Amino acid sequence: MAVHLAKGTRDFLPADMLARRQVVHTVQQVFERFGFEPLDTPVFERIETLTGKYGDEGEKLIYKILKRGEGGVRGEVDQALRYDLTVPLARVLAMNPDIRLPFRRYHIAKVWRADRPAKGRFREFFQCDVDIAGSSSPLADAECLAVLHTALNELGFKGFTIRLNDRRILADLAAAAGAKDSQSEKSFLVALDKLDKIGRAGVDGELAERGFAADAIETAWEALTPQADDAATLAYLGDKLGNRGKEGVAYLGQVRDAAIALGVDPARLTVDPTLARGLDYYTGPVFEATVDEPKVGSIAGGGRYDGLVGVFSKQDIPCVGVSLGLERIVTVMAELGMLPEAGPVAEVLVTVFSDDQLGDSLAAANALRAAGVRTEVYAGSPKLKNQFKHANARGYTWLVVVGPDEAAEGVVTLKNLRTGEQQRIAAAQAGARILESR
Repeated sequence: MAVHLAKGTRDFLPADMLARRQVVHTVQQVFERFGFEPLDTPVFERIETLTGKYGDEGEKLIYKILKRGEGGVRGEVDQALRYDLTVPLARVLAMNPDIRLPFRRYHIAKVWRADRPAKGRFREFFQCDVDIAGSSSPLADAECLAVLHTALNELGFKGFTIRLNDRRILADLAAAAGAKDSQSEKSFLVALDKLDKIGRAGVDGELAERGFAADAIETAWEALTPQADDAATLAYLGDKLGNRGKEGVAYLGQVRDAAIALGVDPARLTVDPTLARGLDYYTGPVFEATVDEPKVGSIAGGGRYDGLVGVFSKQDIPCVGVSLGLERIVTVMAELGMLPEAGPVAEVLVTVFSDDQLGDSLAAANALRAAGVRTEVYAGSPKLKNQFKHANARGYTWLVVVGPDEAAEGVVTLKNLRTGEQQRIAAAQAGARILESR
């Protein structure tokens, strides 16, 4: 039979996994340096937990799970794979009211979306999230920007931009375009969110199809006229917008100032009033990171969602967070030659000279592992020639041979495959020698 992967999924062989693990480790270290603590949740949630949170476009992409038994036969659904890591966090906060606030958590895990696969976009993928729950201060938003900026810097990115906007600014723009209620406001945002993909003409067409008048659309675009810098953009928006927009402008200015004070390069930040972020649960600032090259869309995004926890409980908890998309980050790093080289997991190969010497080889491996050396015992062809080839092909630096002479003397032959040097020493000393060379 022909064997195929499910569309939008991938296998990761050891070299891929080792490189990805180093990327995740770098990101995790940054998260913890900023005081975020780890959290995990089930890979699937009750269907009512996820539905109604992502907007019409996101709703279509949820992977739903049929009920067991007769319910499944009838096509009934009661659970779904998690679409993101934010809604599960909101559920956790609602179910655990004793969590001390502000609560800083990070979560690095898989999510699933029935999306159309493309470059850097898959149906099963990892997100790396940090969130601060219980703070309505601009400092919380700025901390998320600082975490994002630091993580991208430490991964080695040079050309990236973090775009900033606020949903209150967008709400006023929608009103200027003729939105009369929350539904038409969402309709405006859905169209504007496609600006990068379909351009202004495409957005105009979509808005016209959604019932927005041409002169009202033009009024909204006038408020989006590019300005010289962020300060000028915020001032211009403040003049053009109503009260909600002015609140968003003032708050966004505070977030930007605090982020710069936290070490974010101001040249990396740009206020972009066209940035929409399509998810329904955002209520304040939204942000997105893109790289100059290659063109893969955003590699990170997030924002403030102060009303989401209240959907699950009577308690409203202000929240803000940012998510780094591991798949796109790794895709870009691979294309730009930025991924760390993945060497072998083990440091030394212990050969098996013969069946008679097997016990001596295993004893040597035990001694090396007890010393903290990552060790492989060769389990293939008994020919030493093949074992040497295996060690070189795997990229090992060290090789240990235990033949009859070594066994009689109670030592091993430790060979450095890089230099060709070798010596006979006790297995424990061989372990110390390898550890010294790290």
